[in-house]
Amino acid sequence: MAGGISIHAVDVASGRPAQGLRVEIWRIDPDSLRIADGRLGANGVLDHSVAQGAGVTAGEYEVLFHLGEFFGERDGFLTVTPFRFRIKNVDEHFHLPLKFTRWGYSLFRGA
Repeated sequence: MAGGISIHAVDVASGRPAQGLRVEIWRIDPDSLRIADGRLGANGVLDHSVAQGAGVTAGEYEVLFHLGEFFGERDGFLTVTPFRFRIKNVDEHFHLPLKFTRWGYSLFRGA
């Protein structure tokens, strides 16, 4: 797959995809624009046109994972987990797998 930003998240404590996790994708430089806002499906994947490259241009991005809301914790440890990265070549695909628990997370650029 060429171009785009795809998200896949798994709650490793339960061993299940993060169905219902809210995710926002923002382009923050050169301008500030939210290009995606949605909830992950039963497979833990964000089904959004941004995965095919819609709205993706060169620049700096931030993905917000709403973990506190996912766990239903008003006073939980993690609230919103941000991940910032830069896209220089819009023909490259950026797959961002998130593995998390209530207390921590691992996020990286996958294949």
